[in-house]
Amino acid sequence: MSTVRRLMAFISNSLSLKHGFSIYSSSSSSFSLSKLHCNPSLVASRTFHRNRSFSVTASSFANDNREYVIVGGGNAAGYAARTFVEHGLADGKLCIVTKEAYAPYERPALTKGYLFPLDKKPARLPGFHTCVGSGGERQTPEWYQEKGIEMIYEDPVSGIDIDRHTLQTQSGKSLKYGSLIIATGCTASRFPEKIGGNLPGVHYIRDVADADSLIESLKKAKKVVVVGGGYIGMEVAAAAVGWNLDTTIIFPEDHLLQRLFTPSLAKKYEELYEQSGVKFVKGAMIKNLEAGSDGRVAAVKLENGSTIEADAIVIGIGAKPAVGPFEKVGLNTTVGGLEVDGLFRTRVPGIFAIGDVAAFPLKMYDRIARVEHVDHARKSAQHCVSALLSARTHIYDYLPSFYSRVFEYEGSQRKVWWQFFGDNVGEAIEIGNFDPKIATFWIDSGRLKGVLLESGSPEEFKLLPKLAKAQPLVDKAQLETASSVEEALEVVSKSLQAEATV
Repeated sequence: MSTVRRLMAFISNSLSLKHGFSIYSSSSSSFSLSKLHCNPSLVASRTFHRNRSFSVTASSFANDNREYVIVGGGNAAGYAARTFVEHGLADGKLCIVTKEAYAPYERPALTKGYLFPLDKKPARLPGFHTCVGSGGERQTPEWYQEKGIEMIYEDPVSGIDIDRHTLQTQSGKSLKYGSLIIATGCTASRFPEKIGGNLPGVHYIRDVADADSLIESLKKAKKVVVVGGGYIGMEVAAAAVGWNLDTTIIFPEDHLLQRLFTPSLAKKYEELYEQSGVKFVKGAMIKNLEAGSDGRVAAVKLENGSTIEADAIVIGIGAKPAVGPFEKVGLNTTVGGLEVDGLFRTRVPGIFAIGDVAAFPLKMYDRIARVEHVDHARKSAQHCVSALLSARTHIYDYLPSFYSRVFEYEGSQRKVWWQFFGDNVGEAIEIGNFDPKIATFWIDSGRLKGVLLESGSPEEFKLLPKLAKAQPLVDKAQLETASSVEEALEVVSKSLQAEATV
């Protein structure tokens, strides 16, 4: 099996959840977090692996008098900072240390509005700093300064001494913490260097610098190849269409977004992309990326021997949790990430993990999961900090949700926006014809488990989480005969109301 085949097979197997492209889960935990945190004797008796790779003297720390430290500068860190401010415990007490050069921002913008052609009003900072994505105040660098939050930019944490409650950064700074929140997110899965994964013109997107590099390539490119048929692949390909580029999507599965879309739903999206000029190469495995005479990437060579020319290639084959020096804090080897309880506490007292990097109890489905989604990044941050700073003890009860927005730039013939809530298990019932809208309902043992809606109204979108949370009994025959999305939503709404009166 080739290197790329092994890599893409590993990613496919790792993403075996039925919730969509970005959830990982397991049915059991390697240890009982609830017992561990409720019984101090268990804490004392358990032997933890601790990193003593560096020593710290009694000299001054880079963050003197900071009680709380957040490691990671992504969206979760920004929402956590806002929650500290709301509790009045940020000023002079909070430090955020990040590898990025920017204050936290709404990362989904990078593969949506940020990649719009330059003449179509692309998104740019400070326009999408946290927390504008949820209607909150824009937290610019000046905001953090005004709130008394210390920001340490472009200096990732390289080590931790759990015994001494001390971090060390790449530049050599020593940071003391009372409570530590790990919000390091994920890193993009990459192709190996030996098959061209690091060639000039090959791009991965996780931060602003990555997006800027891709934009420079798009300015000069004529032919773009996107590897991966998930969220990243679909969003980047839609943006490339706006640049009027020859665009091809390559993926090993049978259809787009296979872990969420049904074959019928995927076909409708594929037809929309094809109408915009996008070509698909399905069920394909990549052998290597080839360089031209100038050293830049020039083509993708498939295992079947065929070659596809490309001036720019975007790899969107998933991501892995950025556990870095925190692996010994409690890595869950089944789903990846740092395992936490329902209050986002790791097995080490005083250390928490939130956002993409956290493997947490998904209460409503009774399993441990890791969710790579902005909604979870926001909510996990708020829940963790509120629990840390107050007497709040109720555990995190998250409803999985996913969404995408593509073709939203000026001049696009059709803007696409869909939302999904719940669990895509059981039988899928599709209503509508995609023009103007379509919905898919997942029914398992008579109950509605999940629902996806494309091009819905604000009122209809607000109904989706209520349905997925309540999981009402639905008259399947009546739902199947609905003549429109509106009628189908009325059927399940009545089911919801009926259960509420019981």
